[in-house]
Amino acid sequence: QVQLVESGGGLVQAGGSLRLSCAASGSMFSIDAMGWYRQAPGKQRELVATVTIEGRSNVADSVKGRFTISRNNAKNTVYLQMNSLKPEDTAVYYCNSEGRLRMSRFSSWGQGTQVTVSS
Repeated sequence: QVQLVESGGGLVQAGGSLRLSCAASGSMFSIDAMGWYRQAPGKQRELVATVTIEGRSNVADSVKGRFTISRNNAKNTVYLQMNSLKPEDTAVYYCNSEGRLRMSRFSSWGQGTQVTVSS
């Protein structure tokens, strides 16, 4: 089992910044990609940004130019730097990791971290 632990959420004023971190732990696993998704009240979970082990990233249009995803492969950690935050960025942010665990594929989710942007 691959476990994900997120940190870095909180309350910030519009225009401010936050940095989310997510670390994966376990044994006998390898990660292909890590990323961030978010879910606002009453809405479906949506992709924010993902990054592969090779460094290829995919960023949602709604946050492009404001959010930056990066990862440290050696630490199995992914980061989301969020700048110029808007009230509509308010959501629970979930970390996701996909890869191989022993002989099988896995997809794990973190517990979520709340990001609240006040106007």
